[in-house]
Amino acid sequence: MTTIKGPAIFLAQFAGDNAPFNTLEDICEWAASIGYKGIQIPTWDARLIDLQRAAEDKDYALQLKTTVQSYGLEITELSTHLQGQLIAVNPSFDPLFDSFAPPDLHNNPKERQQWAVQQLHYAIKASHNFGLKALATFSGAFLWPYVYPWPQRPENLVETGFTALAKMWLPILDACEQYDVDLCYELHPGEDLHDGVTFDMFLAKVNYHKRANILYDPSHFVLQCLDYLQFIDIYHERIKMFHVKDAEFNPSGRQGVYGGYQNWQARAGRFRSIGDGQVDFKAIFTKLTQYDFQGWAVLEWECAFKNSEDGAREGAQHIKDYIIRVSDHAFDDFASAGPDDNLNRKLIGLSDE
Repeated sequence: MTTIKGPAIFLAQFAGDNAPFNTLEDICEWAASIGYKGIQIPTWDARLIDLQRAAEDKDYALQLKTTVQSYGLEITELSTHLQGQLIAVNPSFDPLFDSFAPPDLHNNPKERQQWAVQQLHYAIKASHNFGLKALATFSGAFLWPYVYPWPQRPENLVETGFTALAKMWLPILDACEQYDVDLCYELHPGEDLHDGVTFDMFLAKVNYHKRANILYDPSHFVLQCLDYLQFIDIYHERIKMFHVKDAEFNPSGRQGVYGGYQNWQARAGRFRSIGDGQVDFKAIFTKLTQYDFQGWAVLEWECAFKNSEDGAREGAQHIKDYIIRVSDHAFDDFASAGPDDNLNRKLIGLSDE
């Protein structure tokens, strides 16, 4: 077994225009000062990284990596959540998702999608240049408007959607194989890949590609009433990344999973800072350790109530407490009888010959 690495922090929810969150150097100094050992970098944020340059200029990538390490930190992974979202977009969401792309691509879904594909290829190459083995993303969604089967879906609509989704992603997954990078889809409501069943459907369509893997985030499973511990038992071989994010689900006689169009504060299911929700992180860390998870425990802070800096500070300590430093020997070794082949044969009834 391996001791999970951490704590680390996903910078997407913290990067901003004000210090200490507006430069890579300052945000690294802040993260290190509150106990983090790693950072996960959102590749769409030019304040933190020039993605194309990191892909094409190994010296720049080394310089960036060295800068991060000078604060006692490591780059854990890169994130392409926003770009991945644009790989597949149902037309009903076009106006909303335009904001994920440069302004000159707005109102042009075809060129926007081509830009997103190029961004993924840059991120794969940049990950390789940084020496990283995993890359985070979203799958995008052709089918999300049809997640509830009313009106009745036309025959083979879901099949058509997953076939198209796989066609979009297969060349990207092949590039991941070329550069020895696992592509980790965060299974998330709003994406065609949002639970185990949809991941299985996609996996079959991409011929069980070895680079199609999972970013495990239990908060999204709490909101779907999915067994997030059993999920690890089923999919541990594909879980290559881990977001530590809390959530709660408190249904009432008036509201359930769908949330009644309410804002986050008023929904039955909502994200919370670590320790304020219902996720059993002790059990999660135990299972991931049991299955020899090789990656980082990365805080993704989202909360409808708590200040982000308080959540980050508390989150670092919580993750430290959850990480299990694995033992190098069995707890009952003190009572070991030691190796004895003759005794072993005698104990199972085999006579000496």
